[in-house]
Amino acid sequence: MSLYNKKFKAYFTINKITRGFFIALLSAGAMYLDWFGFVNPLINTILGILTFYFLLQADRKIWFWFGFFIGILWFWWISISFASYGFAWATPIGVLIIATTYGIIFLLLAIFADNANKLLARLKPSVPYMPSKSSESESLDPNKTLFTLIVKAIALLLLSYIHPLGFDWFKPELVFTNSYIGIKKWQFALVLASIILTLYKKQLLYLFLILGAYPYTSNFHKIEAVNPTIEVTNFHINVIDKWKPELQQKHITSVFNTIDKAIEDNKSIVILPESIFALFLNRQPVLMEALEQRSYKINIVLGALYFDDNIPRNSTYIFTQGKYKIANKVVLVPFGEANPLPKFMSSWINDLFFDGAPDYVADTEPTDYTIHGRTYRNAICYEACSEPLYEGNPKNMIVISNDGWVVPSIEPTQQKILLQYYSKKYGTTIYHSVNMADSYIIQNGKIIK
Repeated sequence: MSLYNKKFKAYFTINKITRGFFIALLSAGAMYLDWFGFVNPLINTILGILTFYFLLQADRKIWFWFGFFIGILWFWWISISFASYGFAWATPIGVLIIATTYGIIFLLLAIFADNANKLLARLKPSVPYMPSKSSESESLDPNKTLFTLIVKAIALLLLSYIHPLGFDWFKPELVFTNSYIGIKKWQFALVLASIILTLYKKQLLYLFLILGAYPYTSNFHKIEAVNPTIEVTNFHINVIDKWKPELQQKHITSVFNTIDKAIEDNKSIVILPESIFALFLNRQPVLMEALEQRSYKINIVLGALYFDDNIPRNSTYIFTQGKYKIANKVVLVPFGEANPLPKFMSSWINDLFFDGAPDYVADTEPTDYTIHGRTYRNAICYEACSEPLYEGNPKNMIVISNDGWVVPSIEPTQQKILLQYYSKKYGTTIYHSVNMADSYIIQNGKIIK
């Protein structure tokens, strides 16, 4: 057996696979508990600390399997939408591709850390090279072990800036969103530093340094009261029924009944989900007039398609005082709305999976609009969980989503946790109206409705 085959087979041992799976399961634990309706800051804190305690001391083989199972446990929901397009057979293939992608990313990071050790040995000949713990040696060189841990920690800190095909939902520090540990980079760095010292000095007392990562200042933030007259609506229309022509009038009636009920309840703003009208609304003069007339009594924010000079857009319509404004999406869903692959490949993918439909077109920068003197940042579903939407630290954000493409799955829970993360990070109050999952308001990272 060749040396190459031996090295390759060493990745496929029960020990390496199960350890990688176990650490990945710890990282996803808080998210899955939340999915089942259980949120406990203490348990989430412990799960997060254990994740990085075991991961930092693991070798490259375990890092590969950790990334592989991250791809599955965190992002298996991405492939669910294949079923809606008649390609259910492609679901496991999609999951495998995602898992392998994250496995390779983590493997490359671990290889980089190992090679950094070897480079250090060459730069410091007085320190003989010895295999680090990641190479499964019983005798460890403390200097290089410390250096390896530091390189791995830096890699974890920078990992949230690596976006495969533009997908930026993976952030290692996300595990601490609903915990006693803050989500800022310096707080995450302090957690990693305390674990490094614990492993290097073999003294658990260093874990007490993590207390410094508690978000003390958040208890002193002045929080603006949430407007109780904002109605954040919730719908449950599956994607199959949503696009059936024979059910279109029923859905339209339901939307107007919801708006009329909000008017009766003396609400000032009613927010309805993404694509609540499954049509190009600006080409429907009767519907537009009905909405404009109602906007004299209530401000209406809703999602629908917008046909802009032969360019299809996924948009938000804001109706106020008989007029309307369009806010287009800025960050498009990779593959779902815009193909990130080279043009010759994207055309083939669109023909195969989307009947040749053209990609949506995004705006260049986020849209802000003002209602009753308060400014809101527009966000539509996926983009609300992307960093560019929070440029300028918006105080308020209205998010509309259609989660019908990815349910039943963990995606609505993951989306909620990401919104809590960004709400904490930027101090943004988020009003989120959803189809096929719960709607809610988030303030200072907490669900308040």
